[in-house]
Parts: sequence; structure tokens; C-alpha cells
Amino acid sequence: MSAERYKKFENKFIEDTGRFFKKIGTGIARSLGIFFNGGRQKFTIMLVPHSEKKVVNFRISVFSLVFIFIIAIGILASFFIYTTKLSGVAHQLVEKSSDLDKSEGNLDLLLDQVSELKRVSRNFEISLDKAMDTLNINTDSELQASVADGDFSSLISANETEAGVMREISDLKNLSAYLEDSVKSFSKITELIISQGDLLVEMPTLWPVEGGDGRITNYFGPAEHPFTHNWYLHKGIDIGYGYGKPILAAANGKVVEKKNEPLGFGNFIVIRHNYGFITKYAHMNDVYVDEGDIVTQGQIVGAMGSTGLSTGPHLHFEVRIGSQVVDPEKFLNVRKR
Repeated sequence: MSAERYKKFENKFIEDTGRFFKKIGTGIARSLGIFFNGGRQKFTIMLVPHSEKKVVNFRISVFSLVFIFIIAIGILASFFIYTTKLSGVAHQLVEKSSDLDKSEGNLDLLLDQVSELKRVSRNFEISLDKAMDTLNINTDSELQASVADGDFSSLISANETEAGVMREISDLKNLSAYLEDSVKSFSKITELIISQGDLLVEMPTLWPVEGGDGRITNYFGPAEHPFTHNWYLHKGIDIGYGYGKPILAAANGKVVEKKNEPLGFGNFIVIRHNYGFITKYAHMNDVYVDEGDIVTQGQIVGAMGSTGLSTGPHLHFEVRIGSQVVDPEKFLNVRKR
């Protein structure tokens, strides 16, 4: 009994489903028929001129009107897109034009800087020539040829037919070549300075009081003795300052004597240097080196004091060449120059 009911239900469901889809298909067919029938309908469009000319009329279907409308919309959309792009291109052109104006301004500024560089280079060339002449250094033939007549302008082989920018580039290339050649001259100057510097550290040319402090209170030569008031030959210079001021070695050398003379120079040392130089440092409060020590120029060897026969804190500084005393100022002035 249940099987018969199920069978009836199944048949009824199939019949209902068939009728439903049939109804939908009929509706769709009817709608398509109405759409195509409506689309085939035609309208008559009449163009009536104000003059007495012939009236123009033509018939057009709904489909044709829709097609024309779609084409018109497409044309308008294309025109809008093209106008937008054209506006963007115009804006970019304005920006590029502004950038070009800025670039031209920067180029003008660069050309001005190049001109200033050439002017400074001419002054540099003149100064370099003077330095080379003063130091008696001969330049290489290539450099001499490039700076003939002492005028840097001869380095610039500017072609009058070249445009401004190309001419400036040519000037810069020549300037670069000149500076590269100048390095050789500076190398010679450096070598000379180094050799002179090596010589100066072997000679008593450094002011023997730290920091360049102190002043000369008694010069080299005839002087009146502060205690006996007799005239005598003062064999060095006295540099006055204050107790404990560091005393420096005037040149590289070796300490060959360290003594104390209560009735003379008080605490003093003697240093032997190359080329026969000997220096003496007297009336020191403290001595920081011993006989046999190797010292370098600028090394602290003691402290200023007033030991021995002295009227106040000062350094008695002597310079000898062999056994001959000489004026220390002559050598100290070498370092000043």
C-alpha cells in the first residue's frame, strides 16, 4: 500500500515539474516574441525644412535606434577618454617645460661656477709657480710646456667655434690635466719639506719652553752680571716664565751631562745633537732625564726653576757648534720663519 502511494506521489511530482518548466519556456518564448516584434516595429522620421524644399522622411526600426544609440554612447565615451588623456599629456608637457627651465637655470649656474673655477685655477697656477721658484724646484718639461708664459689661459685650448657647453667641458678637461700634472710638483715640494723637517728636528730650532710660552729676559752677548755687576759674555739666552713650567728638548739628541752647580747653573743638563750641535738647559727645578738617555725634539726633559745663582724662575738656554757658542735666537728664528 505504501509503495502505491509513493508511486502516485512520484508521478504527480513529475507532472507538476513538467508543467512548471513548460510554463517557464512558454513565458520566455512569449517574451522573446514580444521583444523581437517590438524591435521590428518601425518609426517614420520626417525632416521638414523651413523652405519649400522637399520633405525628407525615412523609416527606422527600434533595433536600429538602439544600435545608433550604443554607437553614439561609445563615441562620446571615446571622446571623453581621449580628452582626459590629452589633458594629462598637456600637464606633463607643462611639467617637462618647467623642468627644462630649471635645468637651463642650473646649467647657467654650472657655467658660472666653471668660470669661477678657471679664475681660481689661474691664481693657483701663479702661486704654484712662485712657490716652485722660491724653493728652486724645476718642474717637468710637460708641465712647463702646459703653463708656458706663466698664464693658465694657455692651458685652455678653447675652440671659438664650439658651443658654450662644449667649450666649458673642454676647459674642464684641460684643467683636470693641469691639476694631474701639478701633483708631480706638489710631490717634489712635499719631499723638500719632509727633508727640511727631518733636518729641523736634528737642529736646535724648537722653542725650549712648552707651549711657546715665556719671554727672553737676558739676550746672548755682553751683559752685566746680576750679582757681581761686572760685564761678562752671556753665552745663551734666559727665558723667564714660572716654577714647574715644562722644559723641552730643542732637537733630537743624547743627554751627555747632568749636574748640579749650587753656585752656578744649578740643576742643568747638556744634550749632544747631530751636525756638531750641543744645547744646555740650566737653573731647572727638576730634571727628568739621565746621562745616556736618547731624547727627541719636543720631549719634556725637566721643569723650570731658579736653582743655582738665579734671581727668579727662568731657563738658561745655550747652543754650541763644537766648542763655539752661538746665539740661540738664530736657530729658534728658523722654526718661526
